[in-house]
This record gives sequence, C-alpha cells and structure tokens, in this order.
Amino acid sequence: METDTRTRALTIFGIILGASMITSALIGAGILYKIKSYDNDLSVTGSAKREVTSDRVKWTSSITRTVKISALKGGYAQLSRDLEEVQAFFKEKGIPAEAIITSPVFMNENWQQYATAETKEYNLTQTFEIQSDDVVKITDVSKNIQTVINKGIIFQSNSPEYYYSKLPEMRVELLSDALVDAKNRAAKLAESTGGKVGTLKSASSGVVQVLTPNSTEVSDYGSYDTSKIQKEIMVTVKATFSVK
Repeated sequence: METDTRTRALTIFGIILGASMITSALIGAGILYKIKSYDNDLSVTGSAKREVTSDRVKWTSSITRTVKISALKGGYAQLSRDLEEVQAFFKEKGIPAEAIITSPVFMNENWQQYATAETKEYNLTQTFEIQSDDVVKITDVSKNIQTVINKGIIFQSNSPEYYYSKLPEMRVELLSDALVDAKNRAAKLAESTGGKVGTLKSASSGVVQVLTPNSTEVSDYGSYDTSKIQKEIMVTVKATFSVK
C-alpha cells in the first residue's frame, strides 16, 4: 500500500511538472512570437526638400531725433518734417501708402552717466513697416536710401525679411514626397536582410525647416530663415512599415 501511495504521488508530480513545462513552453512561444512580430516592423525617416523663391517681403526702417528736454517741442517739429520727407521718398519709389505702417512717436531717455536735468537728452523715434509682394522693388529701395540721408535725416534701414506665402500647400506636397523617400529607404534596408517591405503601419510628420539653400542648420523645433530671397524647404516623416 505504501508503494501504491508513493507511485501515485510520483505520477501526480510528473503530471504537474509536465503541465508546467508545457505552460512555460507556450509562454515562451508567445514571447518569441511577439518579438518576431516586433522585428517585422521597420521604422525609418524620410525627407524631401524643394527650393523656392520668396514672394513676400517685410522691411522696417526708422527716423530719429535726439534733443534736450528744453528743445523737446522743436524736436517733435523736426521729426514731423523728417516724416514728410520719408513719405515723399516712399512715394517717389512707387511704394503705395496703404503698404506702409507708421508708428506713433516713441520717446526714451538717452542715458548719460553724469547728465543733469538740463543736459538730459531724449530720443524721438518713429518706425515704418512695409509689407509687399514686390520683393525686388522693396529690396532695391532698402539699399538705396542715400537721398534721404543727404537731407540730414537720421534714417535707419533694417535688412528686409523674406517669406514664402504658399508654405502650407508646399508642406503637404513635401510630406507626400518624404513618405515615398521613407518607403524607398525601408525597401533598401529590408532587401539587405532578404525581406520585403509591406504595408505602412504608421507615420508622423516632423517640423518644417525653411533654410537658406544648402544649409545644415536645422532645429528640433523647426526653423524659418528670413534673411535670403531663395529658400530651401525641408520636411521629414517618420514611418513604420511591416516587413515580409
């Protein structure tokens, strides 16, 4: 009887051990299957770029007069005359009045270490902002302001800023091209291991980079260079494909 009991116990132990091994094997197979499934996904980054010509320009400039507090009234009068001269200059150059935004006069103290109430000086400044589709004309005017300066006007011209107004439409086109590039990259990688690219499983677009031609100064947050008329727009796409 003792022998039967021992035999029965060994049999039960064997069944439990066998079941455990089968369960472990199934779990292991499941893990291997998942790993294999994950390995069958291939993530790549594709890019596309295109060179464009800016079709919008913004040019800012300003006039300034520096006067003592006692001559403030005369300073405003002089600045008003300067304004008339600058407006005449813009008109002569063919810039329409509606394209010009003229700011109110801004006054700030011209700091001097040992200035007294009588010797303190103040800067009177008025700024102009011109936005236009005529990129060539505004660029040319911004470089030829000598006639204004020759009249004794303190006229400061800032570098024009150039923009491309069709950027949203261009971005859509480039996203499509970038996705094609991503698939081509994935195909080459898959072929090197004897595989074949399958369906697209997911895709996410990166930020838009508006750069000077041949520039490598990209940013994780996107960039928009406004210093050049010619620009290079670049878009990236991160895509995941199945691999057969």
